Amino acid sequence: MIVLDASILIAHLDASDSHHDRAEVLLANSGNEDLITSVVTLAEVLVGPSRSGIVDRALIALEQLGVTAVAIEPTGALRLALLRTETGLKLPDCCLLLTAEQADAALASFDLRLAAAARDRGVRVTAG
Repeated sequence: MIVLDASILIAHLDASDSHHDRAEVLLANSGNEDLITSVVTLAEVLVGPSRSGIVDRALIALEQLGVTAVAIEPTGALRLALLRTETGLKLPDCCLLLTAEQADAALASFDLRLAAAARDRGVRVTAG
């Protein structure tokens, strides 16, 4: 199972993104792994397509990719607060880290700070 950061998904959806080719290679090499992301991350990914009036196209592309959004459990609030305090990461990044920890999954991200924090916490990182 692989938790996908917004950087991967945004690059996948936008062929003009500077990370598009890297994202395509990473996703092609994911094999049969389940691809998940935080529901907060999915919202972040959909902002641009929503502004551009292509949110339906983005949703279809994400569905074809097989990405599943994972909700944060109500009891996750304290864990998110602790992650934010311990790592100094922004809350959306903490949502991804929590998702990876709860699912015992790898994290795929082009965000070097998030990748480093994940490694420090024993989360396997597949890009970064």
